[in-house]
Parts: sequence; structure tokens; C-alpha cells
Amino acid sequence: MEFTGHNGGPELDAPLAWRTHAWRRAREALVPVLPVEVVRLRVRRAQELGLDYRTYAGVRASTGRDVIGFLFSSNALRALRAGETLPEDRRLRLGAIIGADRTALVQPPLSPVVAARDWPVEAAVAAPGALLGWPAMRDRVRDILRMRGLPPDGVLVIGETALEREWAEAGRTAGFLSGDRYFGSAAGG
Repeated sequence: MEFTGHNGGPELDAPLAWRTHAWRRAREALVPVLPVEVVRLRVRRAQELGLDYRTYAGVRASTGRDVIGFLFSSNALRALRAGETLPEDRRLRLGAIIGADRTALVQPPLSPVVAARDWPVEAAVAAPGALLGWPAMRDRVRDILRMRGLPPDGVLVIGETALEREWAEAGRTAGFLSGDRYFGSAAGG
């Protein structure tokens, strides 16, 4: 097998089948083989977090750390109007999370005080405003994480809108999942 180029890949003029084979072998050499017990522990941890294993493993691989917290938007929780309770499926899934911080990012007209009191979360705070510029949004997300004592790359943002996806990017969190994907995943029911 002959490799060329700065990254040790196959020759670019080699047939496609050969290049595919060479890249597959190189990729397999990079991926560590985890002991079965480690995989079992990670599957269990994914279940504790309410994540499917593939998502959890992807976060671990990309950040190098465990998921230790969530920022849930009130949109993802389907909390849209003052005085309404959380849908039962969302409430149960939130309450079932083990070993991770659950912080709600509450948008008007909802009250963070009411959310902190009535929802199964450790904290509820006002969400970054829709009209904030990127630097102010970044600072707000980082302030929330700092207040909760959470490293950004250990936290997933669960949201619904493009703005909420930007919270994850601005805060350099471990990633973003839609509420439908999180609450609809097989891990949680």
C-alpha cells in the first residue's frame, strides 16, 4: 500500500475502489477498540442522560468529555404560554435525567422564577434575547454556564429554533439537539 501527500492518504490517481479501501483501513486504525465493559458503561450513561448511544458517543468523540449538563429552551420543552404546565412527556423525561445539570432557558412571556419552582430543573434563567448581537449572545451563554459551574464542551443545548442553535455555537457548547430529537429518542421512551 503506497500513501502520498501530507496526510498519508492514498494516491489521488489510484482507482476509486483502492482509495476507498485505503481510507477505510486508515480510519479503522485511528478508531480505538473499546473494551466491552467500557461500551456497556457508556450505553448506560447515555440512557441516564436520555440520549441515544450514537449521539452520546458522538459528543464524547468530538469533545473528549462526558455530557454533564443541558440547556433546555422553553420552546423545546413546549412551554409557550404563562400559566401552562409542561407537557407530561417532557416533564417525565426531564425528571429522569441522572447525573447532569438541567437548566431551562426561559423566553418571554414565561417567568424563570415560576419555571424554577414548577419544572424538574436545577435552575431556570432568562434566555439570551433575540435581538442580541453575536458577542452579547456569546457572553450571555457563557455567563449562564459559568453561573452553573459547567464547562461549555460538557453541555448540550436542546432547542427548536435557529436562534437557539446559535446559542450552542456562540457558547461553544458540545452541541445542539432539537427538542423533537431529544424527547423523541428511543433512550427516553
